[in-house]
Amino acid sequence: MMRLTMKNFILALIVGLLVSACSIQRSAITGDKRAYGYSWEQEKQIGKEADEQIKQHFGVYDNVALQQYVNKIGQEMLAVSHMQREDTPATYKDTEFFFRLLDSPVVNAFALPGGYIYVTRGLLSHLDNEAQLAVVLGHEIGHVAARHASQRAFIQQMSQIALVGGAIAGQHFLGIPGGDLLGIGGMAAQVIFLSYSREDERESDRLGVEYASMQRYKSAEGAQFFVSLERMSAQSGQSIPNWQSTHPDPAERATSIPELAEEWRAIGYEQTIVNTDQYMGMLNNMIYGDNPREGFTRSGTYYHPEMKFQFSYPEGWHVINQRSLVAVVNNDQNAVSIMTLDNESAGAEASVNVFLNQDGITTTGKSGITNRGLQAFQAEATGQTQDGVALKFYLYSIEYDGMIYRFINYTTVDNYGTYGPRFKEITSGFRQLTDSGILNIQPVRLQAVKTTRSGTFRSFLPANLENLVINVTPEDIAIMNQVGLDERIESGTWIKIPR
Repeated sequence: MMRLTMKNFILALIVGLLVSACSIQRSAITGDKRAYGYSWEQEKQIGKEADEQIKQHFGVYDNVALQQYVNKIGQEMLAVSHMQREDTPATYKDTEFFFRLLDSPVVNAFALPGGYIYVTRGLLSHLDNEAQLAVVLGHEIGHVAARHASQRAFIQQMSQIALVGGAIAGQHFLGIPGGDLLGIGGMAAQVIFLSYSREDERESDRLGVEYASMQRYKSAEGAQFFVSLERMSAQSGQSIPNWQSTHPDPAERATSIPELAEEWRAIGYEQTIVNTDQYMGMLNNMIYGDNPREGFTRSGTYYHPEMKFQFSYPEGWHVINQRSLVAVVNNDQNAVSIMTLDNESAGAEASVNVFLNQDGITTTGKSGITNRGLQAFQAEATGQTQDGVALKFYLYSIEYDGMIYRFINYTTVDNYGTYGPRFKEITSGFRQLTDSGILNIQPVRLQAVKTTRSGTFRSFLPANLENLVINVTPEDIAIMNQVGLDERIESGTWIKIPR
């Protein structure tokens, strides 16, 4: 977990977009002039600023070799893309691209304007070979090269709607209107990626296949990954939407991608590279699913083994655990407790006062307290949103292990009598984690192995799946391997099993 600065990030992007005018520039894909929401230089700046926040918010996976591997394949795709061709305008050709592997179990890949490409470890776990990775990275390069985000921004600007970062916008949280007001939006906002048009997605599919084919990858392999997406149900609490929500129908892509690959083979691009052995070797021992060392819940208690703290939360409430914050939300989604690190304040009292000193906040009471020998400070305050909704806050900061943990709890004034005591239960329950079994808990990792016998995929699954620290079903593992549970697996086939 780390300090969240998403509010400043979102506001900066909004301001940048609102002050930008229509930009007429040549397309890197067609060479024709067209209107964009902002200039290429603005796109690069937006991407650069957003990249720092994306890395902070989701975290970069801590495996240098795997990071370098993703970058290597990405740079291969970039070298044959419309960004690097002989007739590419220097404005585009001189742009540096960055390929990041994010430490997220969500299956996704996305691009930011100006050359920033991201894949999650969740996505890597659902690919079967290097050819599939090449198609995915080529697809995302296609979004950047075609400047789909800037095209969408221009359309939205014409409709008086700001589209942030080509794909990023703050979201009202928990159904409380104006939740991004009064300094709380940055702590509650989740980053979402707005939809490109389906035609944008189809164009990026075409470009992804083109780039992979030009580097001799067997690009038809990409179809199987998209088929697997069709089997995945949308997961709750995602901070990056599932590809299914914004992309063309997977069944359509299962047909179109091999057809596109065949078109490139027919004009002379033999596609023979799959590189399954290399890919599985890189994937072996990668973390699978949520990493419990970054926080997990069990029997009504939230634990964070790395930072050695815990706190309980009310029955029926649920936890949203992110690297940058922990939010505890009631079932009706009209009360929330949000905990972040405060790396700037000198103490618990100063941490609470940072919030209280904002315009529009009225303090109704505050005091210093001690919690199990730890110095803490609490306050109550009120404020009103732009929509006229009266909110009441319970602020609580506590000093622990050289850091300050700040809880911002809020609901409507009318509901505070009900939820105020719940907020105090959460914050007063903050304490040092001492259970050695929890302190030493380790994440599930993927074991990539070649089978030494034939049999159904089901027969290769470990018998103790229920003992893993994450919830995973046999069907989840089959989907990850792009096979059916009862599909026959021949001896010598690579499979991925969580251990």
